[in-house]
Amino acid sequence: MRRNPFNYVVMALLLFTGVASAENRLSLETCKKLAIKNNVSMKNSGLENESAEKIKEAAFTKYFPQVNAGAIAFKNRDPFIRESIAGGNLPVYDGAPANLFNASQYAYFPGLDIDLLEKGQVGYVALVQPLFAGGRIVNGNRLADLGREVSILQQKMTEEEVRLSAEEQYFRVVSLDEKRKTVLRYETLLVTLLRQVEDAFKTGISLKNDVLKVRQKKSEVELNRSRIENGRELAFMSFCQYIGIAYDPSIILTDRVVISDTPETFRVKNEKEAVASRTESHLLQKSVAAEALKTQIKRGEYMPEVSVGMASLYTQFDDRKHDDNGMVFATAAIPLSGWWEASYTMKERVLREKMEANRQKETTDLLLLQIKKAWKDVEEAFRQVGLCETSRTQAEENLSLSKDSYVNGIVDIADLLEAQAIFQKSEEELIEAKVNYRIKKILYLKTTGQRF
Repeated sequence: MRRNPFNYVVMALLLFTGVASAENRLSLETCKKLAIKNNVSMKNSGLENESAEKIKEAAFTKYFPQVNAGAIAFKNRDPFIRESIAGGNLPVYDGAPANLFNASQYAYFPGLDIDLLEKGQVGYVALVQPLFAGGRIVNGNRLADLGREVSILQQKMTEEEVRLSAEEQYFRVVSLDEKRKTVLRYETLLVTLLRQVEDAFKTGISLKNDVLKVRQKKSEVELNRSRIENGRELAFMSFCQYIGIAYDPSIILTDRVVISDTPETFRVKNEKEAVASRTESHLLQKSVAAEALKTQIKRGEYMPEVSVGMASLYTQFDDRKHDDNGMVFATAAIPLSGWWEASYTMKERVLREKMEANRQKETTDLLLLQIKKAWKDVEEAFRQVGLCETSRTQAEENLSLSKDSYVNGIVDIADLLEAQAIFQKSEEELIEAKVNYRIKKILYLKTTGQRF
């Protein structure tokens, strides 16, 4: 059987359309991953992490000998040393013991001018190995290691903030999508109602005023839809920029605002343990440890420093032949005059440690209060969802009764429009309540150190 080539073209188009559609659908989890990968805050956090690693590597080099090299060349306007020896007859000892103190012969000395250090060159290479530096090298490396750990914790905290913000922005866009659908349904009802009222007016059953009321309400709904669509476009542009993708109005966000649990399912049993698991608590502990290390480093500045080393020297002065030399040496430095200053500086460092410990306790208490507040917010948001669901159900029943009453001529068009407006408002309030609950939930999960 001969196959029609057109069928292959159609199949290819359908396949391409399916792929494109899949590519334009974004789930919440996908958006979080994109935000972590592309967000500027995460990129800068990664760079901070790398920077802390380089500081750690630099501190480690202090354990090894330090090599220094230097050179100097000079040319004086006048010789640095200039001396003259006058001439004359110099006594000469002839070897006879009797003439030891009484010279019998003389030699003439014409005199001499001595010029030294008019020019010269000096070069050296020195290797110095510190043996004891008051613990500054060891504690400096410990502080660098601590800085690396702090950087990792800060990166984790940044990731939590990015995930939280991505979810908030995601559901802000989703809520506007839901509101737009609700407004479109309302608008469809008004279009149908307007057609019915216009037909009734033509047949003389209803008044012109009824037609004008429906048209006015339809204009209000169209304006509201336009506002929602504009707000959605701006919110989605901002969201695309946040997660690092190009804006495309055809992208569909697949997750909906669904309430499938109760607050008790994710409530923590021990709030103090939850505080201890927070990244902020770990950072506070590192901060206290860092202050203690800084105190140790400062104390080391007032302790003796002992080093050994070796050096190679090259010297050449005036027009003499150059000279190569070498030496080994040991040095010891004791900051005697700094001990007076140290008595005050070390007291200041102790006060700094106490201040950091106080700040840790205060922040821990605030984190505990934050958890309690977050839980109250979750309970309130969940309760609000229940109230809004009840309100929507009642508004739906009221709208159904108003429709029947309008058809039977019991109520006028104004009552029906009011019932529809109440139902529309109840649906929007329910959407907002569900989104608010979702956001309060993830805030609670974050404040209790849970994965979200």
